[in-house]
Amino acid sequence: MAVSLWKNLLQTTKERILQQRRMSLYNGAHGYDEELLKKKLQQFAGGSINLSKEDNGIGILTLNNPKLMNAFTGTMMVELQERVTELENWKDGKGLIIYGAGNTFCSGSDLNAVKAISNSQDGMNMCMFMQNTLTRLMRLPLISVALVQGKAFGGGAELTTACDFRLMTPGSEIRFVHKHMGLVPGWGGAARLVRIVGSGAALQLLSGAAGVDPERALHLGLSEETLSSSDETGALEEAQAWLSQYTEGPATVIQAVKKVVTAGRELPVEAALRTEKDVFGTVWGGPANLQALVRRPKHK
Repeated sequence: MAVSLWKNLLQTTKERILQQRRMSLYNGAHGYDEELLKKKLQQFAGGSINLSKEDNGIGILTLNNPKLMNAFTGTMMVELQERVTELENWKDGKGLIIYGAGNTFCSGSDLNAVKAISNSQDGMNMCMFMQNTLTRLMRLPLISVALVQGKAFGGGAELTTACDFRLMTPGSEIRFVHKHMGLVPGWGGAARLVRIVGSGAALQLLSGAAGVDPERALHLGLSEETLSSSDETGALEEAQAWLSQYTEGPATVIQAVKKVVTAGRELPVEAALRTEKDVFGTVWGGPANLQALVRRPKHK
């Protein structure tokens, strides 16, 4: 009976945490009709968002629209949401690498789609859709890395900020070009950038719209490391090796670590503590914990 009650408690806790992670920032109360917007976005076809799941628990998410420097078409925006949903349900996942096909990361939004939905309400709806998707991406219980090759401009630069870490290759560049388009970031990039580099540096990057090379990115704390390889295969192998040092161990434990860090970053301290308690309850007495106690019966 006690074991059954404990299992039910763990399942309820896991379901509640997952529901919180999927919660949308916007809904109908904000004048947001997601299904209608998705129908509009799907009119602008091209490119794809591909996901492969490796046996080591690391997923590879590829932005695949090299003819347009991997700019987001409408269908790619919808596919990104679908891939995020798939990753939310990946029980064996531990890490995620996002990169662009053809040795470049992402040049932002496809201008054909942007021009077609240039009225204010459609623009706001796209903004809310991408904020919802990238917030869910940021909250995934996976340790995520943006592998920046070539250019990460506009929405591509914003996408890098939705990852836990950024790795850059020689000659690559992150650039928030929104000012030159008469805009500000709309996919949550400004809010996330402030948290990564601080308000002063974020203000400089957004108002100056200057490119950030690997050296400056390291100085600002926008990048963790500059990889040695510039070719796609070599850089991806390096990124996997870098990420693997943080994804060793059972998926349940790695996911739990990411959940408590996310809670600490986003929630008031009391709510973060309660979430930490709930997550702790899902691993205490679990297989990894019990195995560790057998391996290490005494403190040394």
